Formats: sequence, structure tokens, C-alpha cells
Amino acid sequence: MWFEKMSRQKTDEEIVSFFVANFVLCNDPESLWIGEIINEGEKRFSLWKKRTQSLSYVFKEEIEKLFSENSIEDLFTIKNGSHPKILKVFLQGNISLETMVILDSIFGYRKNFDKKLDDPIWKFVSMRILKYSPFIHIDIFKFKKLLKEAIL
Repeated sequence: MWFEKMSRQKTDEEIVSFFVANFVLCNDPESLWIGEIINEGEKRFSLWKKRTQSLSYVFKEEIEKLFSENSIEDLFTIKNGSHPKILKVFLQGNISLETMVILDSIFGYRKNFDKKLDDPIWKFVSMRILKYSPFIHIDIFKFKKLLKEAIL
């Protein structure tokens, strides 16, 4: 009944976005259950829409703070098999999954990390970046420009 009601209220594209939002914003997407989506789904969807509509602003704010405290080398260097700084910052909640996806689109760091890190935490984050990237519409030139402005 809930699915039927949703199909009448939302377009096919909105339904896809609704479920993407719920998988991205829940704490543990592997244990997400339908009751949680029914109860919290609209709230997550609303938050996700706000965040994606202001993606340039969110990205700019996150990278300005990120690069004011770190160099590119510091963020993307793996020392002795330990987690790179970019992953630590993400796990601390200081940058969003969207920023991780955008930075991967610019630098292509995920494939390199996949080769060098044999770690379940990284594998989970890498999988999320890979699976989420088709759902974010990125103007790569715009985000490269924002990144240059933040670094320089």
C-alpha cells in the first residue's frame, strides 16, 4: 500500500532519488529496513534535496576548511598501510559523501586506494563512492574551479 501511494505521489525519477537519499543518509545502509524508510524517508529525502541543490556551496565550505588545514599530499598519502587523512576526515563527519565523490571525480584517488588498502572500512567507503557517483550530477569544470580557489 505504501509503495502504491508513493507511486502516485512521485515521478519515477523522484522515487529513485528518494531511495538514494535514504541509502546515503542512513547510518548503516546495509541494515536499512522498510519501516525505517517509511518513518524517516521523507525527512531524509528533504535533507538530501537541500544538500544536493546547494552542492556547490557545501563543497566549497568543506574544501576550504579541509585545505586550510591540510595539503593535497597530506590528504591523499597512504603511510605504511594506514588510512589516508581524507578517509579519516570523512569518517569524522567533517566532509560529506558528495565531497568524497567530487574529489574522486577530480583526482581519481579511489582506484589507487583500492589497490593499496586492504581494509574493510575503506572497502565500504569505496563501494559507497562508486555506487553513489552515478546519482550526483557534477559539473566537473565548476568544481575544479572551486577547488583551485580553495587551494590557492
